[in-house]
Amino acid sequence: MEEIVQTLPLSYAIVKFIHVLLFVYWLGGDAGVFYSSTFVINDKLSKEARLTAFKIFINLDMLPRYCLALMLTVGGILSEFVGYQHPTWQMIGIVALGPIWVWVVHAVHAKEGTDFGRMLAKGDYYFRFLMIFGLIGSVVWHWSTGELKEFPWLAGKLLVFAFLIFCGFMIRRNLPPFIEGFRMMASQGVTPASDSKMYDGLMACRPYVWAIWAGVALSAFLGIWKPGAGG
Repeated sequence: MEEIVQTLPLSYAIVKFIHVLLFVYWLGGDAGVFYSSTFVINDKLSKEARLTAFKIFINLDMLPRYCLALMLTVGGILSEFVGYQHPTWQMIGIVALGPIWVWVVHAVHAKEGTDFGRMLAKGDYYFRFLMIFGLIGSVVWHWSTGELKEFPWLAGKLLVFAFLIFCGFMIRRNLPPFIEGFRMMASQGVTPASDSKMYDGLMACRPYVWAIWAGVALSAFLGIWKPGAGG
C-alpha cells in the first residue's frame, strides 16, 4: 500500500523553522559570549586586546537576549498549530510581546547611560520579575482547570522558560563586580584589583550560564519529544 505523506502547512513550517533558529542562535550566541569572556579576564593579554574582547562580548550577548525576547511569541503561535487554543485577547498579547520586548532590549543597549535607557532597563527588570511569577501562576492555573493536561510538555517548556528568566536575573545580580573591574581597567589600566573584580564577577555568573544552556536544551528536547501529547 502506498504511504500517504501529508505536507505540513507552509505557515506552520515557517513558524517552526523560526523556533528552531531561536534555539540555535540562543545557544550558539551564548557559547560565543562565554568564550569571548575568557579573553576579557585573561591577564596575559594586553589591555587593548582585552578591550576588544569586551566589545565582542557585549555585542554578541545581544543575540541570545533577542532570542529570549522572541521565544514566547514564536512558541505561543506554534502551540496553536499543535492544538492548544488561546483566547483572542491572549493571542494578541502573545503576538505583540516579542516585537515590543525586542525593541526594549535593543533600546536598553543602544541608549545605555541615558535617562531613557535607565528607565527602560528598570522597566525591563521588573517586567521579567513579573514574567517569572506570571508564567508559573499561569501554568498552575491552566493545569488545575485541565486546559494544559493534554499538553504536559508545553507546561514543562513554560516552567523552564520561567527558570531561564530567573537565571538571567541572577546573572544581572552577580555581574556588577565584573563591569566595575572592567571600568577600572579601561580608565586606570590593568591592576590586580581590576582583574580580581572581573574574575570574581564572571565566575559568580557561570553556574547560571551553564543552567541556561541546560534549560534551553531541555526546552528544545521537550518540544521534539512532546511527552504526554495526545493523552
